Amino acid sequence: MPMHPKNSLTFTIAAALTCCGFAAVAQDSKSGVRLTELADRVRVEINGQLFTEYVFKDVPRPFCYPLLGPAGLPMTRNFPMKEVPGEDRDHKHHRSLWFTHGAVNGVDFWSEARDFGKIVHDGFAEVSSGKDMGVIRSRNKWVAADGKVVCTDELTLRVYNRPANERLFDYDITIHASNGELTFGDTKEGSMAIRLNETMRLKPNKDNAGKPTGRIVNSDGVRDGATWGKRAAWCDYHGPVEGKTVGVAIFDHPQNPRHPTWWHVRDYGLFAANPFGRHDFESLPDKTAGNLVVPAGKSVSFRYRFYIHEGDEKQGKVAERYAEYTKNTAK
Repeated sequence: MPMHPKNSLTFTIAAALTCCGFAAVAQDSKSGVRLTELADRVRVEINGQLFTEYVFKDVPRPFCYPLLGPAGLPMTRNFPMKEVPGEDRDHKHHRSLWFTHGAVNGVDFWSEARDFGKIVHDGFAEVSSGKDMGVIRSRNKWVAADGKVVCTDELTLRVYNRPANERLFDYDITIHASNGELTFGDTKEGSMAIRLNETMRLKPNKDNAGKPTGRIVNSDGVRDGATWGKRAAWCDYHGPVEGKTVGVAIFDHPQNPRHPTWWHVRDYGLFAANPFGRHDFESLPDKTAGNLVVPAGKSVSFRYRFYIHEGDEKQGKVAERYAEYTKNTAK
């Protein structure tokens, strides 16, 4: 029996509205910060686009890789997770973005040399998506090569929903002296670290010789190689990636122990905040000058913000964004 024209129009409108509804649902499912827990990692997407993956299983320590910035540009080196042309294969322990230290009760958690310690995933307290922010809260054990637990930590990653021309996330970690007194030893090998894309380096590798290089600047206006070992509230490392200038700024929270921190920032692309390596950075004779002791049963917390931006530190308004960070996270 043929459908009446009026009924046909009603059906068409209803169908169109239904399709629009499905489209809206599909669009909403991709909006905001979406976290997907997989067997060995948590996938982080911002408005449907991959930002990073928090890799936690069967690795020397948890790390974030890849780390994609404005226009989806890769901000970190691929090695050792992946071998691609044009990258150096040095420092296999430089795994994209991570936190650790080279001397914790005498155990080396920084390198992947003989008898190094591992940071072992011990479960999630939270993995939550949101319109404005996604949150990963994990628990980890710091385990020596002989299997002894040296300490434990609680790590919180907050990834914010920002416009596609920038990325913003907080990396907060509390380390517990859960297994006795804890000493973070004085060494430059640490701590809140990122290994940048090879083309962003201040000193290019052989594959990028003669091409534009990266630049480094800190909150006191110190630049390039002179930033190594200096104390500053923030530091920014920017340079070319696929023909565009992009940068990463790390913000040291004013409430962190020993703020402003020292910066273990290298011309070959290592970029790290290190509050412990005083004798290395200041050429002091006392090799324990930078030791930090946490009494048994107590804890120490560090808070950092990563701001990934277009252009240099001026175009990215890094100083202004640091001021926003300190104002909005004063507590």
